Amino acid sequence: QVQLVESGGRSVQAGGSLRLSCAASVRTFSNYAMGWFRQAPGKEREFVAAITWNGASTYYADYAKGRFTISRDNAKNTVYLQMNSLKPEDTAVYYCAAMLGTLTSASRLRTTREYNYWGQGTQVTVSS
Repeated sequence: QVQLVESGGRSVQAGGSLRLSCAASVRTFSNYAMGWFRQAPGKEREFVAAITWNGASTYYADYAKGRFTISRDNAKNTVYLQMNSLKPEDTAVYYCAAMLGTLTSASRLRTTREYNYWGQGTQVTVSS
């Protein structure tokens, strides 16, 4: 069983930055690819970013490219999402998710149902 706990969400003004963290309680964190997703009120959960087990490859939604950076520290069992130049449309609950496996395709990493474990989410609110 994997437990994921997100933190770092808060209210911020447009143009500001936040760093989200997701701590995993698991014996071998490096067995998992990790992803960040978000869900705004009334909308479906959508892909934000993902990173492979060793951090060698990262993937981003188009709206996140150039503004968001995903990273991981396997020694700390933690994945991060650095978000810069935040916009009001980035307002959402942000979730981290874990996918078991070291051979993970880009398409799978972008797909919600492919992930095995989810955190409870952290609220990010961006005001104009």
